Amino acid sequence: MGEASTRQVTALSCQDVELLRLLAQGLPLCSVARRLRTSERTVRRRTRVICDRLGVSAPIQAVVWAAQRGLV
Repeated sequence: MGEASTRQVTALSCQDVELLRLLAQGLPLCSVARRLRTSERTVRRRTRVICDRLGVSAPIQAVVWAAQRGLV
């Protein structure tokens, strides 16, 4: 893993990784929110933050990024 990837992984919290795991399962946002005991709006916001941290433009890209690194 390169230096940039290592920094990106450490920038993700355990909650971020769990959110990506749930998205990787194909769950709708309302189900993700229910499992994380938060609102759908918060899930959307956290997903945008994760995408920004990883330098990707779409949640599916964040899920693929995490899968390639064995996080999901």
